Amino acid sequence: MKIYADPITVNCRKVLAGLDLIGAPFELEHVDYFKGEQKSPAYLAINPNASIPALVDDDLVLWESNAILQYAADKAGNQSAYPTNLKIRADINRWLLWESSSWFPSTYVYLVENCVKPLLGGAADPAVLEAQQAQFHKLASILDGRLKESRWIAGDHPTIADIALASPMHLHAWQQLPLGEHPNLVRWMTQEVEALPCWKATMVYEGFTVNKPV
Repeated sequence: MKIYADPITVNCRKVLAGLDLIGAPFELEHVDYFKGEQKSPAYLAINPNASIPALVDDDLVLWESNAILQYAADKAGNQSAYPTNLKIRADINRWLLWESSSWFPSTYVYLVENCVKPLLGGAADPAVLEAQQAQFHKLASILDGRLKESRWIAGDHPTIADIALASPMHLHAWQQLPLGEHPNLVRWMTQEVEALPCWKATMVYEGFTVNKPV
């Protein structure tokens, strides 16, 4: 499998950490996000959405980060990361869809306002952040409720659902996500996810760098 990605982005880190969790071998083809290489004609032939990541495996060309994780887990036969039990898999699929449709868009507002804009010389817009607060807390409360009942999202061990849901908040301190009202979510992120070897192996730091600040 060849993965076209820039390890600094949310969905690329998701895929790289997820593939590590799965134990799926792959070849990384770096696509520089800030240089706009995802908009090049060569890459658009792979993913016409001009977004990363994408997977190429023989004649299969696949985009959408969660679909990549589902495929890779099935190809590798890792039933721990992506169980084949019908009800557990349906639950995981539900969270994957919810992440892409609801959780990612909400957390992304904080990423843009508190990380991207200042990095580019601008400033966060307080009105934009204020407008997102109610939605963020609604969604975070849903996750917090699940994690009050379970150590991990889908049972007693990590799955691709955990990686998918953690990735949009992977820079939570720099994003300034308002997590104080959601203790179970904080516990899961800081004590469980951030302790995973696959998470440590794909670290991204403030400034969108994979190099640990000195």
